[in-house]
Amino acid sequence: MIAGTLTPQAGEIEVFGQRLDGLSQEELTTFRRKNLGFVFQSFNLIPTLSVVENVMIPLLIQGASHAAAKKKAFEILEKVGLKGREEGKPNALSGGQQQRVAIARALVHEPPLLICDEPTSALDKDTGAQIMEMIRELSRAPNRCVVVVTHDFRIFKYADRIAEMEDGKIKRVVDDPRTLDPTYL
Repeated sequence: MIAGTLTPQAGEIEVFGQRLDGLSQEELTTFRRKNLGFVFQSFNLIPTLSVVENVMIPLLIQGASHAAAKKKAFEILEKVGLKGREEGKPNALSGGQQQRVAIARALVHEPPLLICDEPTSALDKDTGAQIMEMIRELSRAPNRCVVVVTHDFRIFKYADRIAEMEDGKIKRVVDDPRTLDPTYL
């Protein structure tokens, strides 16, 4: 709901001081373009485009010039450790590298809210830990909030706050995950 893709059955949705529940589809699209970055479970990279072209998409949609979008995409790909892989196709990359491309694409337009859906589900334990360290580092940027949706309890140790959901409702909120019983993690 915070992405504006679902309509609440009751109540209000407010994100960054803006009520989403009364916006038109066009206004919601504009809100998402400006404020949200998505990291999908299955990466959702376009296989016919190069790595850098995949990352350029959000900037081009926002009206950036091709040259400006490419420059910024190269910069963020370097930040996520993919310098030298920019011109290749996504299917030539490992799962961890593809996830880094997805993260770069989600962050290239510097959204204040990053939503990650099961960002480690297709990754081995070590690569998953690297990706979570990267997401944690990115969450430290000023005015950025990162929401990670997962079933993987190993990710909890990277969180500043945990909201546990069950049957579509928040079951409990843990403001300091360090206070959790280690066997829970």
